[in-house]
Amino acid sequence: MSDGIPEESMYMLHNMEDAWRVFRIIAEFVEGFEDLKNLPPSVTVYGSARTKESNFYYQKARELGKKLVEDDLCVITGGGLGIMEAANRGAFEAGGISVGCSIELPMEEKPNPYINRLVSFRYFFVRKVMFVKYSHAFVAFPGGFGTLDEVCEMLTLIQTNKIKQFPVILFGSEYWKPFTDWIENTLLKAGNISPEDMDLFHLLDDVDETVKIIHDFHGNRPSK
Repeated sequence: MSDGIPEESMYMLHNMEDAWRVFRIIAEFVEGFEDLKNLPPSVTVYGSARTKESNFYYQKARELGKKLVEDDLCVITGGGLGIMEAANRGAFEAGGISVGCSIELPMEEKPNPYINRLVSFRYFFVRKVMFVKYSHAFVAFPGGFGTLDEVCEMLTLIQTNKIKQFPVILFGSEYWKPFTDWIENTLLKAGNISPEDMDLFHLLDDVDETVKIIHDFHGNRPSK
């Protein structure tokens, strides 16, 4: 017994909690699909929430958000501060669709103010599905564990043909080069990835080149 409750009853309570959790997860998927349907071709931008406005990469992410919108693309981020705010800000200021897929965390601040379509999630894995389903490219600016997690998951999904290949761009060679060197010199050398897997991502420093790669891959921009 636990606190006077028979073990059989405790077991049933736990089963009921699991069942309700499944319903919450399903409901979150349905709400996400409904809220994000009919988006134009979109690009998800990842990066640290700790990046300050004065930072070089904040300014580049803001510029990228603006130029993606000018190329008739929608910008999706995790809805937070730092790089996410910068990309949303550039899209918002350019009059485009600026989406935030925020996550409910105990210490997380409220979503940034440059979002005109906000969807909140309780579960990380549900949010990841939305990023994948509604994005035509991924751009990762310098970030921490969360950014690394998203980058590696996207590369894994493409590598294993679970999703169609599309551009995965690591923006900021000074930051990402040690990571890509480790992939090449450790993972590839050990035979844990194939040589062609090195072509699954681009290492870039230029916003215009980033937009061009995305545009050339998908042909989204109309003739002018």
